[in-house]
Amino acid sequence: MMDNPVMELVVVRFHAVATDPASEKAWAHAREALKVTATSEPELTAAVEARDASAVQSLLRDWDAGRRPLPVHDRELLQRALKAFRKSLKVTRLDAESSIAGGPMSAGRHSSILGIRPPDRYPRMVWDELARQGRLIAGRHGLYELPPE
Repeated sequence: MMDNPVMELVVVRFHAVATDPASEKAWAHAREALKVTATSEPELTAAVEARDASAVQSLLRDWDAGRRPLPVHDRELLQRALKAFRKSLKVTRLDAESSIAGGPMSAGRHSSILGIRPPDRYPRMVWDELARQGRLIAGRHGLYELPPE
């Protein structure tokens, strides 16, 4: 797990509780994650404060199945990460297009770059979640691309 809960999906910390409900460390991480998302998830707050692993597991199943929206923090984090990805892809394509053409009077060519390595400031779990949701396509060697429009 990362040390910065602002840059990680808080749902991941709750998966640790669901996997090992006897772990005091997992519950401590879950309580720490609540500091980021407590106001938007009262059911989750109540489940963690009561150390109710079955309630946490139920919420996780709903999030994973898409029956319940992710916590606000996670949705905002995913949105920021996707925006950063799009911007990085655009800059990469523009850079490639500016160096592909011959001279200043040529028409130039369009870049054939489809995928890039995502920005490092977001952890891999964020990119994997975006791929799971279908908002990105995971390729080989850590590359991701946007789905066709």
